[in-house]
Amino acid sequence: MKEITKDMKIGEILDNNSDLAQFFFAMGMHCLGCPSARNETVAQACMVHGTDADKLVEDINDYLAKNA
Repeated sequence: MKEITKDMKIGEILDNNSDLAQFFFAMGMHCLGCPSARNETVAQACMVHGTDADKLVEDINDYLAKNA
């Protein structure tokens, strides 16, 4: 996975790169194994957890670029 978008489902992201769980844990999302969490988009999860989706996507994509 080269980059993510805020429309991608969390389960899809984590299935491709489990190292990215750290970003979701950092925003307070500790239920990553839950079926409903896995089916949320990044934007939906950010809305529920009061996090800026654009900033999270930027941070994750920076991480992916540096660790490719």
